[in-house]
Amino acid sequence: MSNRKLSVHQEHELLQKLEDAGLTDELAQAVIESTSNGLAKKTVVFISRGGYEATTSQKLAREIMGRNMVGIEEGVQCFGLTPTDEQLKTLSDVPFSEDVLRAHKDTHVLVANLGLSIVDIRSKVAGKGKIFYGQDWYDNQKFAKKAGQVGWLLIRKDQVPNSTSKTWNEQQALLGKDEYTPTAQEMIYAMVGYFLATGERLFEHIYVRCSDLTSDGDRVDLGYFGANGLRVNSSWDDSRNSHIGLSVARKF
Repeated sequence: MSNRKLSVHQEHELLQKLEDAGLTDELAQAVIESTSNGLAKKTVVFISRGGYEATTSQKLAREIMGRNMVGIEEGVQCFGLTPTDEQLKTLSDVPFSEDVLRAHKDTHVLVANLGLSIVDIRSKVAGKGKIFYGQDWYDNQKFAKKAGQVGWLLIRKDQVPNSTSKTWNEQQALLGKDEYTPTAQEMIYAMVGYFLATGERLFEHIYVRCSDLTSDGDRVDLGYFGANGLRVNSSWDDSRNSHIGLSVARKF
């Protein structure tokens, strides 16, 4: 009985692509003869990563952060992305020192932000379960349509301590000199990527403010990422709410 997973047409196209890229009879035979199909498995893994191989800096970060990392691999696997050469170059070196990573390995998530807009993130994960709450008010908002900046983020997994029931300015006063409030895109990319990679929902019982403003001038807040999906809302800067804290990330 055939175990064919690719169509004849796909197999032909794949072989043609590989030959165009320089595959020779000798290289093909090396894959065929590799022990326990090891070379073939490595090739498939490499393709599944979008043709990406982790750098020494990224491997060290992975070793330190463990499951608290949404790297380029997760961007490929969770969002179906294929990083460009420019993006890979930008992300080649993790800008946080080994000491900083070790100090934050349990409280923060290290994220390789590949820049998908919030609207695009939602589209990419459609069909992967209840990830976004049923909302459309922000579809045409600038903060939701704009692509994020490609780069590394170190985002805290919970709200700034003692930041609820405070105004925006009062919350900002709680930040350390090496901290800042991330954008909604940065937070959502991290939260959704982390959930798809680990099954853990961050900010499940609280909203946190982000740095973005809506077209009406309200501050974007998001959270309550429970079984009904991630919610995106907004509030006045001067309002105090026991259910709204502050998101925070580490500067380089």
